[in-house]
Amino acid sequence: MRGRRLAWSVAAVLSMMASVAPAADDALKICLDEDRPPLSVHHRGKPDAGFDLLLGKAVAERLGRPLAIQWFESKLDEDSSPQLEANALLSDGRCSLVGGYALTQDSLVVPGMKTARLPDFAGATGDDRRRRVPLGVLAPSQPYIYSPMTVVLGPKARGRKIGDIGDLAGLRLVIESGSLGDAILMTFDKGRLIDNITHLVPGRDDLLGALQRGDHDATLIDLARFDAHRAAHPDTAVTASGYYYPIGANRGYVGLASEGALIEAVNKALTELAAEGKIAEFGKQAGLTYLPPREPAILGDVWTRIIQR
Repeated sequence: MRGRRLAWSVAAVLSMMASVAPAADDALKICLDEDRPPLSVHHRGKPDAGFDLLLGKAVAERLGRPLAIQWFESKLDEDSSPQLEANALLSDGRCSLVGGYALTQDSLVVPGMKTARLPDFAGATGDDRRRRVPLGVLAPSQPYIYSPMTVVLGPKARGRKIGDIGDLAGLRLVIESGSLGDAILMTFDKGRLIDNITHLVPGRDDLLGALQRGDHDATLIDLARFDAHRAAHPDTAVTASGYYYPIGANRGYVGLASEGALIEAVNKALTELAAEGKIAEFGKQAGLTYLPPREPAILGDVWTRIIQR
């Protein structure tokens, strides 16, 4: 009888613990790019890190749920894009939110194709890499950070005052072909800077390394990319100009439109965290130059706006 009472007591305690502890399958699942420092970093043998990881933990805590990160690797090809990759991950149930998502009208349109391949992700099988996923409709959270383009300077242009793209005239410019920075520099003032621009192949040439060596004087890149370079090379000769191109995008979460209740709860958590100064604090901890979101919350046709300038 005593053994039965003890067994019943243990079972009762375990039952009570189960009723108050969050279930593993109730985790807030967020997909993060494994190689986008200082926003999100997941490298074998090293602790996971990044601004979006810190923010994800805080949001999950506000929602009273454990956090589960699905790391993925973004490799663009002719059959993919950041928008299709995010949609495929969400539509396949790999996560409920994708973090660090650029909030533009183009990135939130209904996809023009019905299916897409998944990006490579932690735990993916051979079948996962081959199959195509039926796509859903994306819905954004409110933004939590502003992500602008910035001019950075090589050692020979150190201290150059940059208040506008026109102030780059006379400098040896370098840019990656096909990038947003390329479009801005090439179309500025009807092509006034073209003769001073050297193009590099993205993924093959080292843009910031070339700038560091003094081969070129200036480039235009995403601010977070410069933050990552500065963290990896504390003694770098590449310096910030302090100039931000006036057309930039906010970043936030994106989920499926069918997850409206979750996105509403996440928005509430983001509002609270921003009001308490926590989001800016996470940026500082991650070595990120944090800029709060700006209007418009969702950027319109960026290419038309660049050409019109």
